[in-house]
Amino acid sequence: MILDFTPEQDAFRSTVEQFAHDAVTPRAAAIDEMGAFPDALLRQAGPLGLLGLTAPAASGGAGRDAVDATLAFEAIARASASVAFSLAAHNALVVDVLARFGTDAQRTAWLPRLASGSLLGAFALAEDEVGSDLARLQTTAVKAPSGWRIQGRKVWVTNGARAGLVIVVARVGDVVEAFLVAPEAGGVTRTARDTVGVRGTACVDLVLDVTLGADARLDGGRGLVEWALAGGRIATAAQAIGIGQAALDEAVAYARQREAFGKSVASYQSVQWLLADTATELDAARLLTLKAAAARARGVDGPTETAMAKLYASEAARKAVDGAAELLAASGYGRGSVIERLCRDVRAAGIQQGTADVQRMAIAAELLPSG
Repeated sequence: MILDFTPEQDAFRSTVEQFAHDAVTPRAAAIDEMGAFPDALLRQAGPLGLLGLTAPAASGGAGRDAVDATLAFEAIARASASVAFSLAAHNALVVDVLARFGTDAQRTAWLPRLASGSLLGAFALAEDEVGSDLARLQTTAVKAPSGWRIQGRKVWVTNGARAGLVIVVARVGDVVEAFLVAPEAGGVTRTARDTVGVRGTACVDLVLDVTLGADARLDGGRGLVEWALAGGRIATAAQAIGIGQAALDEAVAYARQREAFGKSVASYQSVQWLLADTATELDAARLLTLKAAAARARGVDGPTETAMAKLYASEAARKAVDGAAELLAASGYGRGSVIERLCRDVRAAGIQQGTADVQRMAIAAELLPSG
């Protein structure tokens, strides 16, 4: 088994890391403080292929795979979780889904604009009371003379305030289907969500009463939704690792420069062990996430692998942030510090695409199949 990246992957990762360092990091605090959507940064990300990561080159995309996307999401999240969450929702939940399940006409109509950044994508699944429980979704789609009529309410839609295309999951009788909705065509009301962390993601609730053409339905049904959720879990795991790595960066820098009781903080064994354990756990999470991404790149549906990656990465990231906050003490407790922002952002990584308990349920279902 080869665990090294190809020279092309190394070069791509270096390019994204440079973009994150030069363009994203200097704006991360302001994005969080103002809850501002990073329009300018996304425009800069377009020419790097970061808005069409897995879209084919023929559609204007970068033609990359899930491993490349994972490297990109981690690198961006290390600089700003808000920017990474927006890019991940656009790519993993819209671009990748459309590239895989869209008809030729749908891909031709939408992918070039999504990949260029002239259009932003969002994925609307969750609902009040039922979350993402597909069996209990209340949003419905029924046949109409011209195609379909969708009615319902979706919540916590990342990119929703800016999206020019939303993939909406709805029930058609007893089955689940996904539809392409252009909010500007009317019938969509957006209400902003003021989130605790990842505050620059244009998160909204959507109230839908829209009539769509017959060509708005995506093929794939429940399988499409499960593919999207698996991609979302891998992307969230990568973002969690980026957040955790940012916390480790802060902890290492502090340990090197700070003195306590006449000694460098880095000289204390308890600090060394904290940093060593954090680095080890983040690297283990990274390997689990890359394993899941590599399976996805081969077209393999691996729900257990994605659940393990999401579970371990989100928990390793939370421990990394908590450990850094404990180490920095008052230096990290002030409003506006990097650690303060990471403490809020890392909670979103734990919740998005299913909490830790949801992931444990998925893993246990594989270990203990019923019947």
